[in-house]
Amino acid sequence: MAYLQINGEELYSEVQGSGDPVLLLHGGFCSLESLQEQADSLADTYRVLAFERPGHGRSADIDGEYSYERGVAEALAYLDAQGLESAHVVGYSDGAIIGLLLARDHPHRLRSLVAISANLDPSAFDHALGRGNPPAVEPSTTEIAPGRDSEESGAGNGTDTNADPDAEVDAGLDAEIDIERARYDRLSPDGPEHADTVLGKLSRLWETEPRIDPAGLAEVSVPTLVMSGDHDVIRPDHSLLIASSIPEAQLCILPGATHGLVAERPGLISLVIRQFLAESGR
Repeated sequence: MAYLQINGEELYSEVQGSGDPVLLLHGGFCSLESLQEQADSLADTYRVLAFERPGHGRSADIDGEYSYERGVAEALAYLDAQGLESAHVVGYSDGAIIGLLLARDHPHRLRSLVAISANLDPSAFDHALGRGNPPAVEPSTTEIAPGRDSEESGAGNGTDTNADPDAEVDAGLDAEIDIERARYDRLSPDGPEHADTVLGKLSRLWETEPRIDPAGLAEVSVPTLVMSGDHDVIRPDHSLLIASSIPEAQLCILPGATHGLVAERPGLISLVIRQFLAESGR
């Protein structure tokens, strides 16, 4: 556990294990604790490296707004600070978006990419709630409302329900934020009262970014695994769009999982990641 000077900021860093390097990139309003299960699972075979971006976990916030471009620059500077020319990258949510941008624009710095619950643009959230423009890839005509399994939704038993799927997704996101807020209150050097400032900046980021053209992902040349939950705020058809835009990418949709899938299905996620990394062979 240490702090490193990354692009002029003191950012919290953790390194464990030995072997080929794997860089973990956490999600928005998350600390490294959110990926601890994956870090522990990989550390017996790989050298697992991770850092907390400004305003997250134990890293102090910065003045001004956040951007994914800044996240890419921080990840590259972190690899440089660790003396690494390249690494496997496992990114979750915002970290997965940064991973996609790294793979597209800096492929020589990646050995492979696992992108968990990434989105290409803000409309993915509208799609998750059944609002906005139609998805780029048509979903199945048989759908289960986000946040509900087949039994709860009455599928196959003739039960009707008036539950609002949008409200259920919102409730799931609120619960996830509550968990991360408790961690923020405990870890942040800026104090609990600064959480609303961070959430405000993240909300503005998520409303405007990213803007990734699916056609541009054809330039990604590293082995790539795209993952998300079947009840994720990022709908499966959006994850399919990402995977189908990357040459030879693999797609894994986890059953019964929401956007909090790294906590809900840690063992399964770690198993899939380990197999993917072993097969990547880079």
